[in-house]
Amino acid sequence: MQTLVICVDRDNDLGEKAKLGTPIIGREANVQAAVALGITDPEDSDTNTIFGGIRILDELRAKGVDAEIVSFAGDKNVGVISDQKIAEQLEIFLKMNEVQRAIFVSDGAEDETLVPIVQSRMKIDSVKRIVVMQSENLESTYYILKHAFSDPKISQTFFVPLGLAFLIYAIFLLAHYPEGAIVGILAAVGLYMLYRGFGLDDIVALEKERLWDAFLGQRMIFISYTGSLLTSLVATSYGAMEVWQLYSEEGVWYHGTLTLISVFVNASVWWYAGALLLADFGKMFDLRREGKPIYKHVSISLFVIATGLLFWGASTYILAVFSLGGVTNDAAVALQYFVYSTIVAVLIALAGIKYSASNQTSESEKR
Repeated sequence: MQTLVICVDRDNDLGEKAKLGTPIIGREANVQAAVALGITDPEDSDTNTIFGGIRILDELRAKGVDAEIVSFAGDKNVGVISDQKIAEQLEIFLKMNEVQRAIFVSDGAEDETLVPIVQSRMKIDSVKRIVVMQSENLESTYYILKHAFSDPKISQTFFVPLGLAFLIYAIFLLAHYPEGAIVGILAAVGLYMLYRGFGLDDIVALEKERLWDAFLGQRMIFISYTGSLLTSLVATSYGAMEVWQLYSEEGVWYHGTLTLISVFVNASVWWYAGALLLADFGKMFDLRREGKPIYKHVSISLFVIATGLLFWGASTYILAVFSLGGVTNDAAVALQYFVYSTIVAVLIALAGIKYSASNQTSESEKR
């Protein structure tokens, strides 16, 4: 095959709306897919993308070029998951067919983010964007806003922060504490913006899919990850209660931010360490059952323990300096705890490094 015309549906409208599986290979199959999607949702731009690809295919064949068309679809969770699915479909297709070059067809900049993924596997001669010409009435502000807000990607970004703000304000009004509404709203919206800004939504969606696969596959990692999540919630709640108890007595200006953070860390650090160790245990259990090496995860567990010792020792010393309880109120004794915990943490970390290095060496020798 000389040229492959690639049509991309990154958010899987073909699957979600037309109930079609991908890849869709061949002219007739793509015509039927475009018609089915157009009937289901006449306003979906992916219909025009496929028809645009078919037109390019006809032009190439008219010139005597050995060409074919294929449509790939991703996932409604646009991002890492959808891109991985398209990449997997493309790799399977290329293993079964010899393709020299490709023409990439899309309906906008979002789908064109996949160009580097395709380009890393084959040569791309051209990128064609299909733009739908609309009448003046359809281009009105009302139409644009209406359809923008009906898009889940846009509506989630716009409506979720507003919904959080209104909900928190209503809760504080019912509690007869309107002064705390501003703090709650700023905290919730700020966390949501950080969540979206750091791309954690893609990571969370990917982990949800992995957990669901683990549940269906009856693997221990599902139980261990669920237990780890619940333990983390307990750790956060317990640490927050300790901080609130101290904060409600004198306030942040009396104790200082560093002290309140130290209280939270000292109360919750081993809960968090236990959560990480529990998650790592589930992974090691599944790897051992599959006959795969687990030395990397053993080293990770040792590093978790070492890190927990460092945070515990430091927070214990800070609390002792301010006479806020903990293991001891004697600053000299607390300093000894900090020094000993640091030494033990370094030894544990070195043991983890040595264990991992020795197993890597033995594994390389076996190969």
